[in-house]
Amino acid sequence: MPMTALIVDDERLAREELKYLLDSAGGVEVIAQGENGIEAVHLILTHHPDVVFLDVQMPGLDGFAVLKKLLERDEADRMPQIIFATAFDQYAVRAFDVNAIDYLLKPFDRARVLQALERARLRLQEAHQLDQEPPHENGSLAEIKPSDARLDALLRLIEQQQGGVRPRSGKIVLQAHNRLFLVDQKDICFAAIEEGIISVVTPTLEGHSKCRTIEELLELLDPSIFWRAHRSFVVNINHIKEVVPWFKSSYQLRMDDRKQTEIPVSRAQTRRLRELFKL
Repeated sequence: MPMTALIVDDERLAREELKYLLDSAGGVEVIAQGENGIEAVHLILTHHPDVVFLDVQMPGLDGFAVLKKLLERDEADRMPQIIFATAFDQYAVRAFDVNAIDYLLKPFDRARVLQALERARLRLQEAHQLDQEPPHENGSLAEIKPSDARLDALLRLIEQQQGGVRPRSGKIVLQAHNRLFLVDQKDICFAAIEEGIISVVTPTLEGHSKCRTIEELLELLDPSIFWRAHRSFVVNINHIKEVVPWFKSSYQLRMDDRKQTEIPVSRAQTRRLRELFKL
């Protein structure tokens, strides 16, 4: 019997991309979709899905507020497996890891979606086995399931981290020509990852970052000017020279570096591009 799933995201293209990936994965049935946190609460209470793909950043009621609403309604014992979707806020990703609650980074990667589904299946099996266990000597099962404790701990940690200020370094270290250069963030045109190596390009210099992942690099960058236009590219929006229409309503970005590099915009980020430049 396939897992039942909900998708809640305020971006239509993100919902369509995720549904396509889930449909192609098999073993999961998307039974409903929502555009905001209020719809998420209603759909979860109505359908009781096995898993919910929940956007973190939504207008009004965000993903964390959805969890709080459900816990306030004493729905923790029927809480579905939650898989958060986020394009930034990398500080929160560490909290998801610590509390064994899964997440997906936008733009979505098929292999990562399959991994998240497999984790959800395993947790559902564990929860089912727990429900089948005989009562304890006191006549009841443990009052708090492990998933409930993880949710509570996650919410506390998120609240603590949201209340703090995350420092951003003004400079980034690049390795080029066997030397280490300190580069102002504002001078970075874009960064790209290929075969695990991150290249960072400025108008006058191209070097490599010591960061191992794009997510790690994003933690050092100013989120007000750096945007992950594609899973392999982060761009400085102030260094975009031209937005080039591409096939099937997609776009490429021509940057102002010496090579005038063209960078693809993923389907999931097309709406964000239109918002940035009022397209």
